[in-house]
Amino acid sequence: MNGRLSSLTVLALFAVLAVPAGSSASARPQITVYAAASLTNVFPAIDPHEKYSFGGSNALATQIQQGAPADVFASANMTLPTQLFQQHLCSKPIVFTRNRLVIVVPRKNPAHIRNIYNLTKSGVTIDIAAKGVPVGNYTLQVLQNMNLTDAVMKNVVSQETDVREVLAKVALGEVDAGFVYSTDARTVPKKLLVVKVPAWAQPNVRYGICVVASSSHKSAARAFVKRVLSKAGQKKLHHFGFLARKK
Repeated sequence: MNGRLSSLTVLALFAVLAVPAGSSASARPQITVYAAASLTNVFPAIDPHEKYSFGGSNALATQIQQGAPADVFASANMTLPTQLFQQHLCSKPIVFTRNRLVIVVPRKNPAHIRNIYNLTKSGVTIDIAAKGVPVGNYTLQVLQNMNLTDAVMKNVVSQETDVREVLAKVALGEVDAGFVYSTDARTVPKKLLVVKVPAWAQPNVRYGICVVASSSHKSAARAFVKRVLSKAGQKKLHHFGFLARKK
């Protein structure tokens, strides 16, 4: 009888020891990350555990202002998270990566777009993101830098809510060209050709990340930000074509 009790005691002890290990893994709360559409591929690669909502950074910022249950906000610019910080709606934003703007055309390139100046030709159809969307603002900045605003905008036939919508329309051949981030162009290389924007006209594309003030899981949210900023997180961003945080 004592031997049986001893065996049961040992089994019970193993069971007790096993519970903390299992529960500690599951105890980590799943946070909700609101992130720019251009981060759709890389963020789940950095941390597949979290719940993500991808879209235009401006639309996501508006949702946070309206009380959406986000824990982390990752924007394709620093302007929007800085505004949230000034409104006491998120922590002070940190630059976590950078990007470049490029022009993409369908693989067959029916309009024969070879450079940005070709976008001014009569009959060319162009898709861009709307003003207010970070990539849309960057696009307008490039055109202004090159004194091409009027000449190119007359050929713009559609303005989208995020960069992936622009990418999709060009990849489907619905327009002759569009402005996207270089990282987005990499996601469908067989369907697109990339036309570079002159380096001197490139905007300073910086991505900012912050913890949302209303988050119920601030510790986990801060841990996510640390993973993005970590050596492993930065290496993953680089693998997907993003640029180093600082020049």
